Amino acid sequence: MKKILIIEDEKKISRYLQLELEHEGYSVDIADDGMIALELFKNDFYNIILLDLMLPKLSGEEVCRLIREKSDVPVIVLTARDKTFSKINLLDLGADDYITKPFIIGELLARIRVVLRNKKEFSNGKLASYGGIRLDLGKKIVYVDEKAVSLTKTEFNLLHYLILNREIVLSREQMLNSVWGYDYAGGEKIVDVYIKSLRKKMDYREQKLIHTIRGFGYILNEES
Repeated sequence: MKKILIIEDEKKISRYLQLELEHEGYSVDIADDGMIALELFKNDFYNIILLDLMLPKLSGEEVCRLIREKSDVPVIVLTARDKTFSKINLLDLGADDYITKPFIIGELLARIRVVLRNKKEFSNGKLASYGGIRLDLGKKIVYVDEKAVSLTKTEFNLLHYLILNREIVLSREQMLNSVWGYDYAGGEKIVDVYIKSLRKKMDYREQKLIHTIRGFGYILNEES
């Protein structure tokens, strides 16, 4: 049985989530503040963490950062915030996904299923490279011009997919289906959020590689 840690200080929400998740066959623990959450995380194993941002004692951002220092357990953030900059910050901290409150439980369950699949690998090789970018698929390490760059799991998989389809224009729908999965219940805007995050982490390069094709999607190309 897969185990989920809910970190949420609103008791009605956490209880609702607990009942729905247990009905789906998951085992559930609940923490209503950041300190309790870290203590539970330290002493038990969880397959996935659902993390609210507005927590007492220790913020959700700080909890996410501290968890990510110790583990690559998938983290889905539950947030009432809807500004892109805060979403980018969450991805930088290591969150695998986010869902904005209020949400439909079916959408959350679908996202949990996608994350727990650990996101399929796109090739059996050990390395993938293009235009100064090198991915070590075994160790999950990314080098840009031989400089190590820290990416989240989804960022890594998205960049891998772009490299495998380099110099081909890709629609948001193609990227969404291939990286997040056909049963992902979120919208295509998540692709834009992750592309922006990837660009931010590589914006020190003079040569830009990820180009926007207005009205359609993106292309990974050394040519501008």
